[in-house]
Amino acid sequence: MPSKNMLASHFGQVKDPRVERTKLHLLIDILTIAICAVICGADDWVAVAAFGRAKRSWFKTFLALPNGIPAHDTFGRVFARLDPVEFQQAFLSWIQAISHLTQNEIVAIEGKQVHRSHDRALGKEAIRMVSAWVATNRLVLGQVKTDDNSNEITAIPELLRVLDLHGCIVTIDAMGCQTNIAATIVDQGSDYVLAVKENQGRLYQDLHDLFREAKEADFRDTQHAQDRTVDKDHGRLEIRQCWTIGDPDFLDYVQDRYAWKNLRTLVMIESERRVGRKTSRETRYFIASIENDAALALYAARTHWSIENELHWVLDIAFHEDDCRVRKDHGPQKWSTRF
Repeated sequence: MPSKNMLASHFGQVKDPRVERTKLHLLIDILTIAICAVICGADDWVAVAAFGRAKRSWFKTFLALPNGIPAHDTFGRVFARLDPVEFQQAFLSWIQAISHLTQNEIVAIEGKQVHRSHDRALGKEAIRMVSAWVATNRLVLGQVKTDDNSNEITAIPELLRVLDLHGCIVTIDAMGCQTNIAATIVDQGSDYVLAVKENQGRLYQDLHDLFREAKEADFRDTQHAQDRTVDKDHGRLEIRQCWTIGDPDFLDYVQDRYAWKNLRTLVMIESERRVGRKTSRETRYFIASIENDAALALYAARTHWSIENELHWVLDIAFHEDDCRVRKDHGPQKWSTRF
């Protein structure tokens, strides 16, 4: 469990939104109980308050609790009014203090909509949170909410700029395959592996044509690398083959190559999935700033999807995030801040 001293050092600067006469409970007590409760599986403010009451004797060993455990309405009102930027900064400070990233750590970035956070009566759309997920540590490094009438393309650079990702490899799906996002990643001292799909038009076609010609020539006279993995589990067989090209002459055939900062490697992954008598195949393309290393590129592409399987799926199934009805003021954004 997080220590009170550590939480106080990081969340102590968050301003209390309440007027003096309503401060029956200390803000740090409210924040500490809520964080511990969510870690242990609480999925709404009623559950947070119930957790606090169940663990009151333990909380009393390091919290003041001048008026006992706050009611669920108190948790809801306080979190709804907390400044989201201050809370996010405190949260990022705390997470970065308790985490350690190693060289070539994969940091997957992707957005998720909190479906039940909408309020049709007020014309409020459901919020969308963009998360940075470290698969090795199973940890969310940080999150930002997309602005109203905006999307992930504008939120991703904002998230990247507040994280220390030096030496890491950032993976993003096709939504984040943008020249400014690639530049932001490189400027942060990181590398990128960005998915390229048909909506990228000319870039996708360039990669498709280059790899088709290279394969037809069996990659002769082409600086390339190759890797292959085979996984078998629960009656399912998955074969993945990856080719990477770092040949400068080939890279020059990519139109607008120099618009992509530090573009060094082109990636193609062919996947074959066999389940019983059914076989499906898929070909995916990526651009990357990493060295010409097929094993690393394949690992990065596969690891990216842990954000879906180990974060988003858990939020929906274990935490019932899409059923959560927290919707007042800034409450949904704070509630959706996960670690």
